Amino acid sequence: MASAPKTQPTDASVEDFLAAATPAKRRTDGQALAQIFAEVTGEKPVLWGPSIVGYGQYRYVSPANSRTTGFWPKTGFSPRKAQLSLYGLKDLPEGAALLPRLGTYTEGAGCVYVKKLEDLDEAVLRELIAIAFSREDD
Repeated sequence: MASAPKTQPTDASVEDFLAAATPAKRRTDGQALAQIFAEVTGEKPVLWGPSIVGYGQYRYVSPANSRTTGFWPKTGFSPRKAQLSLYGLKDLPEGAALLPRLGTYTEGAGCVYVKKLEDLDEAVLRELIAIAFSREDD
């Protein structure tokens, strides 16, 4: 029997989470990102696990094991101490194609890492969020 994914939506306060982010630059960037994501998606944020601010959700089926399913935010971010982690921006072909225009970033397996919000083209970020948010269930 498959175990439930560790990262689940919670009832924790996104505002409190963002207000506690450190260092101060992560806090201000996180609050700015929350505003941008909310404006683009029209959704209220939900804290997934202890550290991901997510918008919307979709049901996924693991390509490695079709019996493994779960839910994940369509898009979101985390103001981690070392850098900002942005989720969902490169998951769809349209987002992956647009990503090179975003600005200065590095990529992880499932996210985009950014040192500071000023390194990004906000118009491209908004477009990437909209593309990610349009995602349907797998």
